[in-house]
Amino acid sequence: MPAHTVRFKQIDVFTSVPFKGNPLAVVFDADALDTEQMQTIAHWTNLSETTFLLKPGDPAADYRVRIFTTRGELPFAGHPTLGTAHALLESGYRPKQAGKLVQQCGVGLVELEALPEADGAWAFAAPPARVTPLAEDRYAALSTALRSDAIDFSATPCAVDNGAPWLVVRVDSARACLALEPDAAALADIVHSVNTHGLAVYGPHDANGPATFEVRCLMAGGRFGVGEDPVTGSANAALAGLLSAQQLRPGARYSVRQGTALGRAGQVRVHYDEARPEGDPLRARGKTWIGGPSVTIVDGTFRLP
Repeated sequence: MPAHTVRFKQIDVFTSVPFKGNPLAVVFDADALDTEQMQTIAHWTNLSETTFLLKPGDPAADYRVRIFTTRGELPFAGHPTLGTAHALLESGYRPKQAGKLVQQCGVGLVELEALPEADGAWAFAAPPARVTPLAEDRYAALSTALRSDAIDFSATPCAVDNGAPWLVVRVDSARACLALEPDAAALADIVHSVNTHGLAVYGPHDANGPATFEVRCLMAGGRFGVGEDPVTGSANAALAGLLSAQQLRPGARYSVRQGTALGRAGQVRVHYDEARPEGDPLRARGKTWIGGPSVTIVDGTFRLP
């Protein structure tokens, strides 16, 4: 019996330079696969996420995607959203509306739009999030877990869940962010106590620095595994929303550098919508957009059992 094959791409997200972003596996034409098969494939690719492209069930959507880590399925994740869109467009797909896409996934419909830059970058609209402040009696434990006295508690640390839950913590500088050497066991205790899988730590760069903020995403078990994530769309969406809620926005647009501690060079672009353009019913007032470029590393077919 001949082997069954489907189209496959491996994308590096939040970078235009190969091997400097966050890799993603994308499996096309996945409607015939069941959940167990998808999980098996995601476990085999051994990447932080693998996505599966399916026909949409909602007439407003361009496509449907299921997102898997090596351990389980996620209702939403940021770099898989951008990487999947890149793979789909590169394969020749034409959006229903030029310059825009609508992705159907576990959190519902997620809008994407082409950024005006010439590098083919796209951005997604951050999904709604639940925000839960960290209790003050956990502040000392957080400092212990990060082995740092540079946490800026004037910006309350908060658990932010937009489908991928992160505890967002501000430190007083990008330098302090890069210097963190957390206690893994203590970190796991903190994030599990607030039902997240990791910490998204950020610190501001100097005015002439390479970006507005430095971000590190420190994972502590659960579906995200352990270690540090190179570049993280969901965490940057969580951060952008929290900056807005805490009235700490650095402006209508800002940039993030992530992955530095891992030898990567992830670049994330964030902008806030203040008004809905005339004649654009999909874009709601006050959207937060998280974007960046993507580049294809592997392009071919995937053999299925």
